[in-house]
Amino acid sequence: MKFIGTRGTEEKKTFSEVILNPAAPEGGLYVPSKLPKINDRFLSRYIDPQNEKTYRQLAKGVLGLFKTDLDDEILDKALYTYVREFDDDDVVPVVKLKNDLFVGELWHGPTRAFKDMALQPFGIILSTLAKQKNEQYLILAATSGDTGPATLKTFENRENIKVVCIYPHEGTSQVQKLQMVTTSAKNEKVLGIIGDFDDAQSALKALLRDDEFKNTLEKNKIKLSAANSVNFGRIIFQTVYHFWSYINLIKNAEIEMGEKIDVIIPSGNFGNALGAYYAKKMGLPIDKIVIASNKNNILYEFVTYGKYDLRDKTLIHTISPAMDILKSSNVERVLFDKFGEERTKELMENLEKEGFFELTPQERDKIQQDFIADFATDAECEEIIAKYAQNDDYLMDAHTATAIKTYEYLKEKNKITNKVVAYSTAEWTKFAPSVYEALTKHDLDREIAEEEEKDAISDKDAIAYIQSRFKVGVPEVIRELFDKEINETVIKKTQIKEKIEEFITNA
Repeated sequence: MKFIGTRGTEEKKTFSEVILNPAAPEGGLYVPSKLPKINDRFLSRYIDPQNEKTYRQLAKGVLGLFKTDLDDEILDKALYTYVREFDDDDVVPVVKLKNDLFVGELWHGPTRAFKDMALQPFGIILSTLAKQKNEQYLILAATSGDTGPATLKTFENRENIKVVCIYPHEGTSQVQKLQMVTTSAKNEKVLGIIGDFDDAQSALKALLRDDEFKNTLEKNKIKLSAANSVNFGRIIFQTVYHFWSYINLIKNAEIEMGEKIDVIIPSGNFGNALGAYYAKKMGLPIDKIVIASNKNNILYEFVTYGKYDLRDKTLIHTISPAMDILKSSNVERVLFDKFGEERTKELMENLEKEGFFELTPQERDKIQQDFIADFATDAECEEIIAKYAQNDDYLMDAHTATAIKTYEYLKEKNKITNKVVAYSTAEWTKFAPSVYEALTKHDLDREIAEEEEKDAISDKDAIAYIQSRFKVGVPEVIRELFDKEINETVIKKTQIKEKIEEFITNA
C-alpha cells in the first residue's frame, strides 16, 4: 500500500516511510491512497468458537489488509506488546452495561489510557526501523495528557531514539503529569509549557516544517518524526479495536453477522474517531460514529452545523482534560476522504489563516452520513459517574462519562437505535480527584461531601478513598508514581525550539 498527502504529494510513500517521516507536503497529513476492503468471511475467521483468535492475531490480520512493507518479524515483535504490556487477556474487554450499551475498555495498557493501544506497538516498529537503517531519530510528542506518558513508555531507553514530550504545565491531571515528569530514561526530555495543548500541538507542527530546525538536526545527524496522530503509524492501530468490539458482540450473541452498530467516542484530536471511520469504510458494519465532546465542543459544531470556527473560542479547562482541544488534526483526513485534495487544502488554509471554515450544506450532509455528535458539561459528567457507580457498580472517568451521557441523550431523542459500543479511553485512576468529587457530590457518602466540599483532594488520597469504597484494585504502575523522583522543566512556549536544540546537542 502507498500513502499520499492530503494537500498534494510529490510521490507516493510506503508505510515505513510515513512512520519515519510523517510530515506530508504543504502542511498536510499522509493517508492511504486506497483503503482495503473486508467481507463477512474476514470477520468469520475470528469468531469460530473451535479456534479462538486473540486480539494480537486480529491486529495482524487487519494490518495485513493494508499490505505494509514491514517484515513479519518486526510486526510480530510489535504486536507481542499486546501480550507483554496489557493486563487483560482480551486486551480490550467489552463490558455490557445495558441491553444495548457496551463499553470497550481501551485502558488496560501500561499507562492506563487508550493511547497505549497504538503507541506500544508503534514505538517498537519505529525504533526497529531506525536501528535497521542505522539512523538517529528525534520523536516529538505534543500531549494533552495521555499521548505523552504512552510515548515515553514505549521509547524509554530505546537505541537510536531521542524523545521530547511537550505538555501544558497546568492542563493535565496529577497522575498524567507524574507519568511524564518521573521518567528516568536518558533519551527522553519532558517540557511543560505555559499554555494549552493547542499551543503544544501548533509548536510541534511548526517544528516539523521548520527548515532551520531541520538544519540543526541534520548537523547532529538526527532525523525528525512524531508520535502524535499526525503520524499514520498511530491511526492504523486505532482501526483494530473497532473490529474487535464488533467480533466480541457476535461471539457473545449480542448481534448477528452484518447487523449494524453505533460507536460512541470521546474525542479531542479525532484520531480514535478516524480509526472508526476507516474501519467503516473498509466494510465493518458501523452505522453512526458518535462524537462525544466536553465543553470544548468544536467537534459538535463541526458535525452538527458544518462550521469550524475558532475565532471566538477560548479553551475551557474541564474535568476531562485530554479532550481540552480546539484544533483537531485528524478532521483533515476525513475532509480529504470526503471532498478531495483541492477542497481540503482550501478549507485547512482558511482555518489556519482566518481561524474558520464552513462547509456547504451538501458537504455537511456528507459528514452527517457517518457522524453525529453531542457534548457534556462537567456537571453532567459528574452525574453520570455517580449514577453508574451507584446503580451499576461501574467506575468510569470523566472522558468516558461524556460518551455515556451522549448515549443517554441520543437514545432518549431516538437518534441512535442500534446496539452501541461506547469507548472508555482512560481508567478512573488517571483522574481520581474528579471521580471522587462526582461520587461525593451525588448521593454517595453525602456526609463526606458536606464535610470536605471546600477542600481539594490529592490524586493519592482520592485513589485510596475510591479503592476502599468500591473494593477495587489499583495498578502498581499508578501506585508507584507517588514515590518516584520528579524532574520537571517548565518553559514559555517561545522557548520550545531552543530547549529541544539544547537537548539534542548536549545529550
